Amino acid sequence: MYPWTDRAGTFSALKSAVLLACLAPGASLLAKALGGMLGSKPLTYAIHDTGDWAVRFLLLSLLVTPMRTIAAWPKLIMVRRMLGLTALAYVLIHFVLYVVDQRYDLIKVASEIALRFYLTIGFAALIGLAVLGGTSTDAAIKRLGTVRWNRLHAIVYGLAVLSLVHFFIQSRLDVTQPVLMSGFFVWLMGYRLLRKRDVAINLLSLSALALTAGLATALIEVAWYASMTGVKASRVLAANLDFSFVIRPAWWVLWAGLALALVQLARRPANPAARR
Repeated sequence: MYPWTDRAGTFSALKSAVLLACLAPGASLLAKALGGMLGSKPLTYAIHDTGDWAVRFLLLSLLVTPMRTIAAWPKLIMVRRMLGLTALAYVLIHFVLYVVDQRYDLIKVASEIALRFYLTIGFAALIGLAVLGGTSTDAAIKRLGTVRWNRLHAIVYGLAVLSLVHFFIQSRLDVTQPVLMSGFFVWLMGYRLLRKRDVAINLLSLSALALTAGLATALIEVAWYASMTGVKASRVLAANLDFSFVIRPAWWVLWAGLALALVQLARRPANPAARR
């Protein structure tokens, strides 16, 4: 099998498009590096960029399951493994670039990981993703058995939390991206909770989920700035209602959730039993 073919060995337009999308951030970063467009600290820029994309692709891999139902697109399952492995690839590049930034001093790297909390949890997430990547093959599924394999790969949710905490701490003052990714993660977990509670996935439940995730995103942003910088909650909330400068993450999460609700409405099957 090639990354652009399905299980039958036939060319897949879906897998090919996703493969190109997975390679695009790395290609863009390389082009910027060759063109000298990474700023005064190119290595630092590259470290942050690859780490950001690792989190994004990890969340995209978690989006596959909801989208299969919402968009009535079961073939999306073909790209979940690719997205997960892409997240692993970017986090490995992220780590290697950090080692390069430390001038290949592995003793210093190890001591920094041990002493700095955000590096500790980031490295733990890397190890976890490596384990999941190493057991993502069909042979590993057969060896572990479906039940044990599913239990092992359920740790991806905890790894996502570790990745987001790492993202927050290393971002320091400007946490727009970590807040946005956290809001999407709240939506993803909320969707799985709806399914676990056997709640019908329809326009009403998805709209309620979008609103809940949007509010949760705003509260996450308030909590972070209040605890880390002492900024009053009222100022952060006011910023969420001011569209003159920038649209805050909570609104993007809300709109994305509502867009998915509309997709479900447009693609829902006519048979209520199939919809269930």
